[in-house]
Amino acid sequence: MKRIGRMTAIMALALTLGAISIGGALFMPPQAMAQAKKAEPPSPLPAAAPAAVPAIEAPKAEPPAVIKTTEVVENPYGLEALWRQGDWISKGTLIILAIMSVGSWYIGIVKLFEQHRLMRNAREADEKFWQAKSVEEGFKALHEDSAFRFIAEKGALAATHHGGTLSDDMDLNAWVGMSLQRAIDVISNRLQNGLAFLATVGSTAPFVGLFGTVWGIYHALTAIGIAGQASIDKVAGPVGEALIMTAFGLAVAVPAVLGYNWLVRRNRAAMELVRHFGGGVHMTLLGGGRKRGA
Repeated sequence: MKRIGRMTAIMALALTLGAISIGGALFMPPQAMAQAKKAEPPSPLPAAAPAAVPAIEAPKAEPPAVIKTTEVVENPYGLEALWRQGDWISKGTLIILAIMSVGSWYIGIVKLFEQHRLMRNAREADEKFWQAKSVEEGFKALHEDSAFRFIAEKGALAATHHGGTLSDDMDLNAWVGMSLQRAIDVISNRLQNGLAFLATVGSTAPFVGLFGTVWGIYHALTAIGIAGQASIDKVAGPVGEALIMTAFGLAVAVPAVLGYNWLVRRNRAAMELVRHFGGGVHMTLLGGGRKRGA
């Protein structure tokens, strides 16, 4: 109890002293308050904020370039699929058509070069042969592989050997004419070589392609029968194979027919030049080997 009383007295004393201090401050005269304010040190001014540094904008990073990728979709009905999925009959048909096509183009190009060379030899014969003093001198002035030199040489050889044992009963005209005709026939046969192949390809290639078409339709019907329904995925492959075979047959036949007709026409024009030259040589040999008009 004594301790409680002491603590109560101490608290009361503290409250009294606080009230006295607060009251003294409230009842302080104005002059004393002004002096107290002057005595207080001035509050420091707030530091000036540093000048704002303009921010440097960083270059904007460009978005990465988008690389466009083209997706390659494998065609299940193309030529590669036809060769990969076809049986040995389909592949054999394609090989036959390929051989026909390559042979046609090869023969066409070779015959075109032969005809061009024959036309060039004809111009050479007009320039050199008919300016010579004799048939022998004339054909020696021509190129060695010239068809016109071959004709003139055969005619001169026949005229030289006329009067032998086998030609006693034949006159010079018939003997020389027969020799020149044989030489002209040899040239004609050389020009005709290969044209029979073009004619054969032109007439048979569509039917070979048609055979491939029929075989493709057969495969289509077989696929329908196995699947039990005529869905497009079961029919598209064999029907596409049939159409490709038809297109191949026409692609092989049409150039062969056109090339055949064109080469036959050029051969006809070339043989006219050969026959005219042979007739001139014939007349020259009958005149004693002198040039016509001499």
